[in-house]
Amino acid sequence: MQSIYQFLIEPIGNRYSNEVNVEGKSLIVNSENSNHEYVNRLARVVSCPKVNNTKIKPGDEIIVHHNVFRRWYDVKGQEKNSKAYFSKNLYIVSQDQIFLVKQKGKWSSMSGFTFLQPLQNNDKFSLEVENPNVGKVVYSDGSFDKNEILGYTPFSHYEFVIDNQRMYRVYNKFITTKYEHKGNEEVYNPSWA
Repeated sequence: MQSIYQFLIEPIGNRYSNEVNVEGKSLIVNSENSNHEYVNRLARVVSCPKVNNTKIKPGDEIIVHHNVFRRWYDVKGQEKNSKAYFSKNLYIVSQDQIFLVKQKGKWSSMSGFTFLQPLQNNDKFSLEVENPNVGKVVYSDGSFDKNEILGYTPFSHYEFVIDNQRMYRVYNKFITTKYEHKGNEEVYNPSWA
């Protein structure tokens, strides 16, 4: 089966990533469907569209938008699948819902997106743990070099945990500043990530 403009994908694992292993036992950290933080975002491409002008191929791992696998409740309180749901364990997504693609063991960003790791705040008078709106490039679409320090507009980032690394997805159009390295920049990755 092949769509004209959409990708057919399947989740890797369950729809939700709400279980952690604690001393060999499974602990459910969230049991509600409405919380987007625990929705699985890792998927595998089953088929590509006929009009495919991207580097994505069937079998590639991808990171998708949090609403793709999410379930929700309508106004009558009935649980529903997302708009992307097609059939048992298969979902249909457009290219703008795909943020990263993994090929040959390496992640690369889709056009228009940069993934940044937050930096630890070194200001001893600040109560913030992270340096606000500043990050170190991890994945880019080629617009920025890896490890560059960039600034972005407030409220323009979105949190992801990829390979146990916490990072923010930022649209390239919201990146405003390129900083010089001072040599004392430390990535902030909390233990829970």
